[in-house]
Amino acid sequence: MAAKKPGKAVRKAPAKRGASAQSAALPPATAKKTVVKKAAVKKAAAQKAVGKKVVAKKAVTRKAAAKQVMRNSAQASPPMAAAAPAPAPLPSNADVLNRLFAVITERRGADPASSHSARLLSRGVAKVAQKFGEESVECLIEAVAGNAEALVAESADVLYHLLVMWVAAGVQPDQVWAELARREGVSGIAEKAARPADMGTSKIP
Repeated sequence: MAAKKPGKAVRKAPAKRGASAQSAALPPATAKKTVVKKAAVKKAAAQKAVGKKVVAKKAVTRKAAAKQVMRNSAQASPPMAAAAPAPAPLPSNADVLNRLFAVITERRGADPASSHSARLLSRGVAKVAQKFGEESVECLIEAVAGNAEALVAESADVLYHLLVMWVAAGVQPDQVWAELARREGVSGIAEKAARPADMGTSKIP
C-alpha cells in the first residue's frame, strides 16, 4: 500500500490585537466599564473646554463693560475748572509803609489779647516810644557788628514800631512824606541852618 504524501500545512496569520480585539478578550462587564470610563473622560474634556471658552468670554465682556463705564464717566464728568490764579504779590516798595500804617490804625480798637499792635497802643505813647527806642538800639548793634542780614530784620522792626508810634501820637504818614519832599534836593547842612530857632524840637540834655 502506497504511503500518503504529507500535505502542506496552512499557517494561519496571527490575529491583530486592537482595541476591539482587547475588548472582545475582556469579560463583558469589564468591557462595558471601560467604554463607560472612556465616554466619561471625553465628556469631562469637552466640559472643560466649554468652561474655558465661557471664562474667556466673560473676561472679554467685563473688559468691554469697564471701558464703557470709563467712556460714560468721561462724558458725564464736567470739565475741570482751571485753577484760580494766585494773587499777585503786593509791590515791595515804600507803599508797604502806607499799607502797614492802615493796618495798625485798624488794630487800634482791637482786643489787645489778639493783636500785638493793639497791645502796644493800649499802653500809651510813652511805652510805644520806649519800645521803639529798644528796637532802634538793636538795629544799631547789628549795624556795628556788620551783620547785614540781621540789620535788615531789625530795620523792619524799627519801621514797624515807628509807624505804631505815629498812630499813637496822631501823626499821619503824609505829613512825614511831605516833609521829606520839602527837603529833597536841599543840602542837609543848608536845610539845618535854615531851620527856625523856635522850631520846637525837643532835645535830650
